[in-house]
Amino acid sequence: MAFRHETIEKNSLLLLLGILVAVSIGGLVEMVPLFTIGQTIEDVKGIRPYSPLELAGRNIYIREGCYVCHSQQIRTFRDEVDRYGHYSIAAESKYDHPFQWGSKRTGPDLARVGGKYSNDWHVAHLIDPRSVVPGSVMPSYPFLTEHLLDFADVADHLRTLRTLGVPYDDTMIANATADLNAQANPDADTKDLLQRYPKAVVADFDGDTKRLTEMDALVAYLQVLGTMADFSTYSLGNEAKK
Repeated sequence: MAFRHETIEKNSLLLLLGILVAVSIGGLVEMVPLFTIGQTIEDVKGIRPYSPLELAGRNIYIREGCYVCHSQQIRTFRDEVDRYGHYSIAAESKYDHPFQWGSKRTGPDLARVGGKYSNDWHVAHLIDPRSVVPGSVMPSYPFLTEHLLDFADVADHLRTLRTLGVPYDDTMIANATADLNAQANPDADTKDLLQRYPKAVVADFDGDTKRLTEMDALVAYLQVLGTMADFSTYSLGNEAKK
């Protein structure tokens, strides 16, 4: 066996052939499931694409490395379900590119944080975590209230995600900028916005109606986490109720 191994290593053509075979097998193992993902991930009522403002907040969440300390994956263990709520299901992440599951929990899991705290609490927590959670080791992000949100290419962003399978339609793309601004303005007409993105939280998240900031976007994203799925037709046995 050792002789055969040495023979392959000394023969560049055999070695190249072996590499190609190994890469081909590995590639097939990774790619084939993607063609059947439509059948393997069940539809769950309420799951929708992120609104433009939520999507902007998600980009900031990733940019600031929040995923390093916070997971978004509640496991099926009883202690996790009791603490955080219904365990995570695949459908909740099917429009995430990339998903934010993670396994590191320096801070708590955020999969069900939406609606758990007020907008004011989130703003105060992000500006100075220790003002609301004594002993927190979380960094402070006061600059989020100072930085204006730069998402001029929001329509192109949605269009790109559509090529990856996220169901943004032409109307969503055409109204992306208007929806982005409307969600952070309680005085705006948000009827169409809420039809396109049910359960989207409309609010002046950072307390300054004159500016659309990165804080607005990040809080909008946090407030939607875990609120979309309707678990009334989904059992804890991981089977849809008939």
